[in-house]
Amino acid sequence: MREPHAGVHSEHGALPEEHPGRARQPIVKVHDLAWLEFHKPDLERAELFAHAFGFTTSLRTQQELHLRGTDPGAPCVLIRRGARSRFIGPAFTAADARDVLRLADATGTTVAPLPESLGGVSVDLADPNGIRVRVVADTHELPARPAQRPLPLNVGHDPVRLNATQRPPREPARVQRLGHLVLQSTRYVQTLDWYLEHLGLIVSDFLYYQGQRERGPVMSFIRCDRGATPTDHHTLALALGPADRYVHSAYQVADLDALAAGGEYLREHGYRRSWGIGRHIQGSQLFDYWRDPDGFLVEHFSDGDLFDCTLEPGWAPMTASGLAQWGPPATSDFLGIKPGRQALRELRAVAAALAEDNEFDLQRLRGLLKVANT
Repeated sequence: MREPHAGVHSEHGALPEEHPGRARQPIVKVHDLAWLEFHKPDLERAELFAHAFGFTTSLRTQQELHLRGTDPGAPCVLIRRGARSRFIGPAFTAADARDVLRLADATGTTVAPLPESLGGVSVDLADPNGIRVRVVADTHELPARPAQRPLPLNVGHDPVRLNATQRPPREPARVQRLGHLVLQSTRYVQTLDWYLEHLGLIVSDFLYYQGQRERGPVMSFIRCDRGATPTDHHTLALALGPADRYVHSAYQVADLDALAAGGEYLREHGYRRSWGIGRHIQGSQLFDYWRDPDGFLVEHFSDGDLFDCTLEPGWAPMTASGLAQWGPPATSDFLGIKPGRQALRELRAVAAALAEDNEFDLQRLRGLLKVANT
């Protein structure tokens, strides 16, 4: 029987003249994602979901909500009250304040202090899609909170749990930290190069549409370059698509039991799973995707790959079945083709993108439609 995932693992590297996956001389090399910023009209509703998902509140005012994980550091998510729900942009952590100044000098922008609730300084840039990208340094560090411990497992013939049962509590999975952000762009290559050149990120894996490799990649999983220090397989992922938009963000939890039991808690409290549980191919994470009350897609993940700077990008075709090694098929909700308002928005975005001068043309649309059927 043919292995269903044969050919979709990215063990093979680039062909001659293909994108190298890193900039020769980036302006700076950021160390990590710091936080994500959103506007939402209903902070009470947002906080209720956040606690069920596994965040705790580090700051709450009439106009602002900060959500954190158990790891020390900055909050994971900042939400400000706004007239409508929208994603504002990410903040990345610089090595130090000198890199923030270097980035400001190179881009003709200015360094500004952040609010006292966060501390430190920031330089605000705009990526090619108009998304605000902050690079920050010297922010306040929240102390660590009690973490959810991975359960001891009797694996194979090496038991570690004797005369004891396994009873994971059905409670919110405790988010440890922000892991990654996924964005879609109609100017994918331009956006990719911007992040590599300005922030020093490097590509772990490229995906391309089947039969269109000669036109270049359409998705990249991108990590921070901290030299010999391993970092997450992707801190940012970028995909070509008919609209410039947030796709999802991901938050690490302790283990599979925390992810699964936390998912049962969410389901029992009326929240909607988008896709899961499964294990990805690029990045290898165990995953479970949920929709928050404002429609944003968020992911619990655990057991992701860590790469240092020595690994070159892998290349693989993009397929729906290639999104996971095991688990249920990718849902129409996750793929953005669920009938109803979601599909209507996507159709309108496709029509608008095809009418404009960008990378999402008719051939790319055909490639994208094939993805859902492979």
